[in-house]
Amino acid sequence: MFELAYGKFLKEQQRSSSGMRLEMLKKHGPGERKLLELLWSVFKSFEGIELEYEVVTSTGVRNYIDAFYKPLRIAFEAEGFVVHAEKITRDRFDSEKNKVRSVGIAGYLYFPFSWDEMDKRPELCKRSIYEVLGQRSTGVETEYLHLAPYEREIIRLGLRLTEGFRISDIRECLQCSAGLASKLVKSLHHKRILRPANPEARRHHRYLLEDDAHKHLR
Repeated sequence: MFELAYGKFLKEQQRSSSGMRLEMLKKHGPGERKLLELLWSVFKSFEGIELEYEVVTSTGVRNYIDAFYKPLRIAFEAEGFVVHAEKITRDRFDSEKNKVRSVGIAGYLYFPFSWDEMDKRPELCKRSIYEVLGQRSTGVETEYLHLAPYEREIIRLGLRLTEGFRISDIRECLQCSAGLASKLVKSLHHKRILRPANPEARRHHRYLLEDDAHKHLR
């Protein structure tokens, strides 16, 4: 599923861009792809993400963020060791520090990952993303604040499985126990975000999102 979504997303981003940003998108490499695969594993979609997001430094230099998550203003970056450390020149080193400062001045959170981290320790990377999503949610809509990251993942799951989803679907999505999946379903039902597909049944096996559930992702 990621491969299809990635190819479509990249083409859409290229169609809507021009100039230097388009050139950057055409040079999208394995590092950027690896980063998007990591983000997909958390968000299960590319909604709210813009590739090669432009940031202008105080000296007028244009820099580009690999993947910018607009709802929470997070600048996700993929940094290969060879380019960003082993063979970096002094000028490149200075330029990168200027870029980080410019991202901070713009009010964005700079959140980089190395290739080795994403390749060898993806679960650790995912956990750090979940943590920063929880922290950065402060100040956004009240609905968003009331949800845990796993609950938002269930909403994303429900947006994909429009005919309804089961506890087993949640377990597969979150890689969690049946007990935790059931607890999350009860919490979302209490918050009026999902409902049983057959409310008259004694036991519920399939669930649907309420019509306005999507607003909890903003």
